[in-house]
Amino acid sequence: MDVSNAFLHSELDEEIYMSLPQGYTPAPGVTLPPNPSESDTSLFIKSSPTSFIAVLVYVDDIAIASNNDGDLKALKSLLSGAFRIKDLGPMRFFLGLEIAPSSSGISISQRKYTLDLLQDNGLLACKPACVPMDPYVQLTTETGVALSSPRPYRKLIGRLLYLKITRPDITFAVHKLSQYLQAPTDAHMQVALRVLKYLKANPGQGLFYSSTSKLCLNAFADADWATCRDSRISVTGFCVYLGTSLIC
Repeated sequence: MDVSNAFLHSELDEEIYMSLPQGYTPAPGVTLPPNPSESDTSLFIKSSPTSFIAVLVYVDDIAIASNNDGDLKALKSLLSGAFRIKDLGPMRFFLGLEIAPSSSGISISQRKYTLDLLQDNGLLACKPACVPMDPYVQLTTETGVALSSPRPYRKLIGRLLYLKITRPDITFAVHKLSQYLQAPTDAHMQVALRVLKYLKANPGQGLFYSSTSKLCLNAFADADWATCRDSRISVTGFCVYLGTSLIC
């Protein structure tokens, strides 16, 4: 769903005083309601023995998921009575994510986002790379020559950080490159561009959440002791699956 007129742009001539809504300013001894998610404060959930409903809010965009059509219609009616709101129907595109549901599960990718990223950096017709980062390249803060302006590098890494929502295969490379945002060099930029060349091989790759997978948690972790050449800090990686679906 999409809220109309979420922002009003106007010049204000007077001072404006605002107070936080109820639930965010608890009185002494009163705790916040338990329904907001602890990991995402913009995610609200309500469950009962017969139904489950989740509402994800991002500014003026709202995503709703439920297993009960009656509760879903009631919530939409409640929102429509309070706001000017549009029902956009089944989710297909949300904040750069492309959602494709089917009888076997849900596929999520960022294909258009990836293609736009390649085009903006002049690599839409580049030769694809087979891996996101050369394992034999050891980056440090002193590798290469400092860029005349760090802005393009920082912008690129920021966009890659958002892309790894659905591309865990670039997580390590982007994690490594994000350590040099303060003073990037031409060597760091070359490695970042290699990540783009790797994405060119399959821009539509993403995550698949199976509807038939068993509801069991599987977690994997690894650590490389003192691998950082600048700080000698250990690098740890982990992934958590719900059945066969990567969730963290």
